[in-house]
Amino acid sequence: MLGHSPQHRRLGIGLVTLTTLCFAFLDTAAKWLVLSLPVLQVVWLRFLTHSLFSVLVFAPSMGWSLVQWNHPRLQLVRGLMLATMTGLNFWALQYLQLAETGAMQFSVPILIAVLSAWWLGEKLDARCWLAIAAGFVGVLIIIRPGTQAFHPAILLSAGNAVLYALFNMLTRKLASSEHPATMQLASALVATTVLTPFALWTWRAPESGWQWLVLALAGLSGGAGHYFAAQAHRFASAAVLGPFLYQQILYMTLGGWLVFGQIPDQAVLLGAAVVVASGLYLLWREFQVTPPTAT
Repeated sequence: MLGHSPQHRRLGIGLVTLTTLCFAFLDTAAKWLVLSLPVLQVVWLRFLTHSLFSVLVFAPSMGWSLVQWNHPRLQLVRGLMLATMTGLNFWALQYLQLAETGAMQFSVPILIAVLSAWWLGEKLDARCWLAIAAGFVGVLIIIRPGTQAFHPAILLSAGNAVLYALFNMLTRKLASSEHPATMQLASALVATTVLTPFALWTWRAPESGWQWLVLALAGLSGGAGHYFAAQAHRFASAAVLGPFLYQQILYMTLGGWLVFGQIPDQAVLLGAAVVVASGLYLLWREFQVTPPTAT
């Protein structure tokens, strides 16, 4: 990791902002695409393009080391998780607003805190448990079970959030022994390979040049988002970058309004605010207890 100058921190923040823009564009593009194309086809093309992008960017400098895995079984599991997560997310996007799926994604830090306490035995104080409880209240405000506003597709988004939390925990485990470029290419290659027969089985040829263009841009934005995220952590610590990840919900809400004319209702906005506030508090507490290393 590079030095801790203000210039480096600003560059890291700028890169993580590009990351959130890329991922917000990816979800907006995916929602537009799955309205007319099979979900599995869109997911497959997203990872195929991502894989090609990664090879073109990293292979010239890394060579064959780019595809050398120290933990092939864990890389395989991670790739399967990513394929499943993306499929659930894109499926949910057929029915839900971008703001709803985005808000559900930001419950991931809350789920990681719970899973860490449950599986890893990490100690959480009463204030952290209150923040976790508040976060789940925020999720319930968004989901609104038992009301006419409830849509079963929100359960797909909830399942995606649980898998994403597990995915992040596995990523942390692998980060100490695997190169970031190797990890993100491995997951994309596994997802592409696993989904190929299903995507070809459900294949429906895009009917316009616009669909082909958006498919290509969706895959590129996914690959670029992972690349920018990896680069951001070279210039700034997770403590500096973490709060800036939450700006993605703003871009997703804007994309939903500009492309689909969807404006989230008060319950979604309130629930999203509670979830984000809870996640930010848990992030702040984590670095109060375990100060980050200098960047």
